Amino acid sequence: MPAGSSWRSYSRRNFLGRTLLAGGLAGAIPTLISRSALAQGLRPGANDRITIGVIGVGNRSRQLIDQLPAEGQIVALADCYLSRAEEARAQKGERQWAVYHDYRQMLDRQDIDAVIVGTPDHVRALICIHACQAQKHIYAEKPLTLYIREGRVLVQAVRKYQRVLQVGTQQRSMAVNRIACEFIRSGKLGKIRVVQGVNYTGPQFIGALPEEPIPAGLDWDQWLGQAPWRPYNRQLHHGWMAWWDYSGGQMTNWGAHGLDQVQWALGKDHTGPVEIRPLGRPKDMNAPVHMRYEDGVVLRLELEQGPMGGAIFTGERGRIEINRNKFTCNPPDLITDMPSKEEIEKWRDEVALWQARYHLEDWLRAIREGRRPVADVEIGHRSITVAHVANIARYLGRPLRWNPQREEFIGDEEANTLVERTQRQGYELPRIV
Repeated sequence: MPAGSSWRSYSRRNFLGRTLLAGGLAGAIPTLISRSALAQGLRPGANDRITIGVIGVGNRSRQLIDQLPAEGQIVALADCYLSRAEEARAQKGERQWAVYHDYRQMLDRQDIDAVIVGTPDHVRALICIHACQAQKHIYAEKPLTLYIREGRVLVQAVRKYQRVLQVGTQQRSMAVNRIACEFIRSGKLGKIRVVQGVNYTGPQFIGALPEEPIPAGLDWDQWLGQAPWRPYNRQLHHGWMAWWDYSGGQMTNWGAHGLDQVQWALGKDHTGPVEIRPLGRPKDMNAPVHMRYEDGVVLRLELEQGPMGGAIFTGERGRIEINRNKFTCNPPDLITDMPSKEEIEKWRDEVALWQARYHLEDWLRAIREGRRPVADVEIGHRSITVAHVANIARYLGRPLRWNPQREEFIGDEEANTLVERTQRQGYELPRIV
């Protein structure tokens, strides 16, 4: 941003059209925190709290607010459905929290160090890029993106502005999941013969929906964001996860967790599969999908029932099924190096399903320590890309070859048109190729 310019005085057109430059990929990053959070030196003191704003205040964001460690302090909420932010403030009994209808006004505040972004999928990436440009650290819910290209632009933004971005794939902070994934990644299961995952359902395509009155306080244009303009309809507003223009269905919802565990266990955090084969007709968004990595490992998304938050790994020495906060082995004594009783206790099944406290804790510590978090933006981008290429293969109904380094399909121009989407005017992304 030019010297002397304020956030709001910088026009939307100029702001969205800024060219991002690729940043360094070093493992450590400078800790950049506003003065409000500084004690002595460059990092917050042990007793200082990191001030946080929340963008998108639905059910998941309210859970994150409740689970936020004491090191973080909520000071503001923003939601294009203003009454929802006001309701959340009243529900939490925090009258001092500021409430904003437009999140960009909240990003203008110099006393906010970081933001939690819990919006629907189709608007999340642009908001995160804006937060980077406003020098805020970010906790972004999953799935990180609606399509592949915006994920790469977001990675560039995080690196350029030297931000800490934690993706909300909280199983990366669960001790049980870490033990199982490290066991497989270290080669102790032997050569992996096949990985089987759930056949996550995909999104469907919107037909004609009747126009309904826009609820009071809802900025419908802002809610639609980059997606095509449509008149308000409650089914669209509250059922957005079912539709292609707004989400990838369960393939990107639960698949964001399950496929992330596959990537982690196989040591593929900076790459992805090279071949994708759907087992269905074009636009059969529920077809099973088989994929192959460059080293020959095959991933089959074909199970009607199975570990939604993981997968089944079959290797030379046996089989391991990973799910959220649990794993099973065959033979049963395959993994003997278990987490401590205390670690397991804090992740009891009754609290683990939606628990993100320790994932948020890692995020705050990463900000303080000047390091990347356990679910860094590149990791989240690569994991959700696996889900995106699966849905693209379903849409086209034919085998595809994928180059994970260039992030493009090989020899298929039609497939490459689906790596990105057309953004509605006023909500365009900065473009990096």
